[in-house]
Amino acid sequence: MNISQTTDHELIAKLNKPVQDLHAKWYPHTFKEYNFEAIKDTFKNLINNEALIFLLLEDNQQAIGYAWIEIRNYPENAFRKPYKSVFVHQISLVETERKKGYGTKLMDHIYEIARNKEIDLVELDYWFHNDSAKGFYEKHGYTKNREFVYKNL
Repeated sequence: MNISQTTDHELIAKLNKPVQDLHAKWYPHTFKEYNFEAIKDTFKNLINNEALIFLLLEDNQQAIGYAWIEIRNYPENAFRKPYKSVFVHQISLVETERKKGYGTKLMDHIYEIARNKEIDLVELDYWFHNDSAKGFYEKHGYTKNREFVYKNL
């Protein structure tokens, strides 16, 4: 098993399919169906942003997942103190490789990146219907800090 930083936007776009398919299934009014070309172009525009890191997970020289993280610097203002965090935008594993410890390996690698950058906070969010993500992050010691709610008019 190997985790490395990547700039291969095409590979990330392919590995994004499971995430996009779930989002489109659960929230069809918000998310579009998976479109490789459009997603590939989006990742091409994001991949060289210095604040973003794309981690590729491979096993037996096969790409099986990725993590998309962001180093965030929150400046001080009148309401809050300054702080830094690593924000996890997405973690995706091909369906056949789930529940094998790969997600934990990605999270451990993310924690290592945070420690190396002297950041002591990892933040993330997940969609309400994603019980799998909720259980995974609870297992890793995450607790709720805020809840985001909405009302359609």
